[in-house]
This record gives sequence, C-alpha cells and structure tokens, in this order.
Amino acid sequence: MRLSLAFEMQRPVLDDHAVIEDTLAQCVLADEMGFDAVWFVEHHFLTSFSMSPCPEVIFGALSRLTKRIRLGFGVVILPYHHPVRVAERVAMVDHMSGGRVEFGTGRSAPYEQTGMGIDPRETRAMWEESLRMVPKIWEDGLFSWEGKYWNVPPRDVRPKPLQKPHPRIWVAALQPTTYQLAAELGIGVMALSVAAPSYLVPHIQAYKERVRHAKPVGKVVNDQWLSSTMAFCDRDAKAARELAATSLRTFFGPDRPYLKDQTHLYEQLVESWGGVPEHLKANFARYLKGEGVAAAPEVDLSGGSGQIASALWNQIDADTLVERGVLIAGDPDDCLRGIAIHEAAGVDELQFLMATETVSHEHAMSSIEMFGKYVIPELRRKAHGQ
Repeated sequence: MRLSLAFEMQRPVLDDHAVIEDTLAQCVLADEMGFDAVWFVEHHFLTSFSMSPCPEVIFGALSRLTKRIRLGFGVVILPYHHPVRVAERVAMVDHMSGGRVEFGTGRSAPYEQTGMGIDPRETRAMWEESLRMVPKIWEDGLFSWEGKYWNVPPRDVRPKPLQKPHPRIWVAALQPTTYQLAAELGIGVMALSVAAPSYLVPHIQAYKERVRHAKPVGKVVNDQWLSSTMAFCDRDAKAARELAATSLRTFFGPDRPYLKDQTHLYEQLVESWGGVPEHLKANFARYLKGEGVAAAPEVDLSGGSGQIASALWNQIDADTLVERGVLIAGDPDDCLRGIAIHEAAGVDELQFLMATETVSHEHAMSSIEMFGKYVIPELRRKAHGQ
C-alpha cells in the first residue's frame, strides 16, 4: 500500500505567498518522512478553496527540493491545454525530477470549464482525444495528428520523458462509467470521491478484471487503483478524529466557492441545453439544489458515493466515519486500522488530503511527521513480513 498526499493549496485566510511556502515545506517533510507521492490539483477561479492553477511550476521547485518522492499531476485538465504543451511540460518535469512523474488526467467541472470558455458538453471528447495524442507525442520521431479538436502537422516534439516508455497515466474518476473507461484504456483510476471502501469494493474488482483486457492508449498498462480520503494523525485520537471530520464537512460544504452563488449559472446552462447530458449528470448533481436532476446519484449511507450532501455529513459522527474508512484519523493505531480497510478492498495507493482550510500548516506538519515516524515504518514492516 502506497501512501501519498494531495494538495488543493487551501488556507483559512487568503494569502497566496504563505500557502505556496507552507505547501513546499509540507512536501519536503513528506519526502523525508517516506510518503510515496505528492499530487497537485489543477483548479481555476476557486478563491480560497484552491490555489493550485499550475502544478508543473510547483514541481519545478520540488524536483530540486526533494529526493525520492514522486510528483503527481492530479490532474492535468486536458481540455484546457494543447496536447503538445501537455506532453512537453510533463516530460520536462520528468527530466527535472529524475523520472518521478505520475501523469493524472481529467476534465474538471462546469464552473471552471465555462470560465475557460470551454463548452462542458465537449469536454469528454476533448479529454479522450488529448489522452490518445499525448503518449504518441512521446514516441520517437515526428508526430502528426488530424482530429476533431486539434490538428498538428509533422513535428518533432521535445523533450521525451525520462521514464521509459513514459510516466504512468491516470484519470480522475467519480463514477462507475469512468472506472470502466479507465480499464478499457489501460490507465489507472484516481477515485477522488472520498468513499467508504465497502462502497468501492465491487468497482475495484470490476476494474481489475476489465483492465486485464485493456487496449491501452499508451505503451504500457497502468492497472493501479488510487483512492482519496482525508487524514490526520495525532497522539490525541479523539481530537484528531474530530478535526478530520470537520475538515471533511467543510470541504464538501454548500458554501464552497465552486457552489456558492453559482447555482443560477448551472440552472441556466441546463435549461439552455435542454437538460443535462447523460455523462454530465454526476458532475452537475453536486451543484444543483432541489430536484433539478432526476438522475442524480443516490447518497450511499454506508459511507458515501462521492456526491455527498453536507447535511448528511453533519449527521454522521467522526467515529463512524473513521470506522468505515471514510476518514483515516486518530492515533497511529487508528490510522493503521483505517489503512488496512482500504488495503483489504484492493486499493493500491491511498491519497490523503491533509492540509485544508480547517487543518493549519502546523497541524499538517505534525500529522505528516506522525505518519512518518509511526505509521509508514509499521506498514513497511508488515509488507516485509516482519
């Protein structure tokens, strides 16, 4: 079981410079403490919620400041960027870091897409076309392409990645249709829904079976499943659980920047499009109030389906969330038990969102150190049968 950290780059008070400095310090400590990877989102327009618009810039610094930890694009929003530029930037970071890049892909959500002038109805097809282009750009020789969204005459694109044949490819996924598509394309799943392992077990099993028959978009199949959750480790188990639960409820709260005062925009878009396209229903369901989307996913009371109402989270206590593996929180023994639940479900990598607007820099640093001193060494001992 690999452990990694996810970074939205949040702070309770808007301070761009402070969040950058704090984040770099947390990543350096994570490298020293034995975490396997750090993952950075790409978000735009989400003031105070996320200050991470360009992970490759942060990775330029981290490639020099860290020694072994892997650097994950979590994720590159492919519809926003020309595929040649994506291939160039990812390959450059791979060289600067000594071959430590993980290449996550995605297509974001309507609020950000419309801000970028992108029609959300086109993003699924744009994502897939770009996804098929990038691995081919990384091959030796001239690259050319004629597609629906991009056309490239024969050109030699440099650099090629340091990792051979290329970094592992992933997709951010919140719904079973994306899990299935990932398996068909031979790319890893980044299940970012903060769901209970019990909910994900059948999806993981189905993915693992399907990916064995993949027709990969790249040169190699990435058959790994990553699950995301929130985590906090402290000697005071009760306080750690409560802080993690508060962080989770705040993160999915109804007043987040991507929702607050914007529901009218989505309602207008839905009306103007004649209803929500099938593949966008899960994305839009979290933003629309009331009965606006007939096919909105049901909330899974056993731990969460990813489209989780803030009201429900306010009714589930911290201990229950920890017992179900929705949160990894408490003292080191609590955290080890929670990790074991995910491992038993078939998860290959567990990604922790630790530093949020609720969890201060000082608390995040302390938690990273607790994991490094007491949790990660125990996981390694178990892995080696000691």
